[in-house]
Amino acid sequence: MRKALFLIAVSLALLTGQAHAQRCLPKMKGIELRGGMADGFYTDELKNTAGYYFGAALSSYTKGGDKWVYGAEFLQVHRPYRELRLPVAQFTAEGGFYYNFLSDNRKIMFLYIGGSALAGYEIVNWGEKLLYDGSRLNNRDAFIYGCAATLEMEVYLADRIALTASVRERFLWGGSTGQFHTQYGIGVKFIIN
Repeated sequence: MRKALFLIAVSLALLTGQAHAQRCLPKMKGIELRGGMADGFYTDELKNTAGYYFGAALSSYTKGGDKWVYGAEFLQVHRPYRELRLPVAQFTAEGGFYYNFLSDNRKIMFLYIGGSALAGYEIVNWGEKLLYDGSRLNNRDAFIYGCAATLEMEVYLADRIALTASVRERFLWGGSTGQFHTQYGIGVKFIIN
């Protein structure tokens, strides 16, 4: 009798399509490579202040598909000055929590809202204080700190590969070139266990 009940239960699970993929389970980990634009669309125009970023992160999933994220990122934006653009580079480390507020029943698409603490270093014009026309930069290299608010979407292509898209606002203090940076970009995540 028990064998018959077991066979019926397995058959119902297979026939009704209710068996779900094993995604975003507690203690699963993923490595993400990401990149995108910062502060607008990057072009070679002299008046354009936009830049780009790239980074890597480790995600550790918790109950309900939420995740802890630890990562490192490089961001470079530009400040126009006469006939050139001065680069401002930021190297930051991140640690934060992302809450899964929406996902589909088949566990293919997840939407997260997250907050992170950031700390790092900002370099203005790669350390060169004297400009081509004899002007001297007053901006200085500095340690920076702050936080970030992120809206992120994960779409699984397979059980161990996902594409991500995100919009993020960074709030950083300590530097001399600006406190806010808006980022948007894409990434690819590989589940490692």
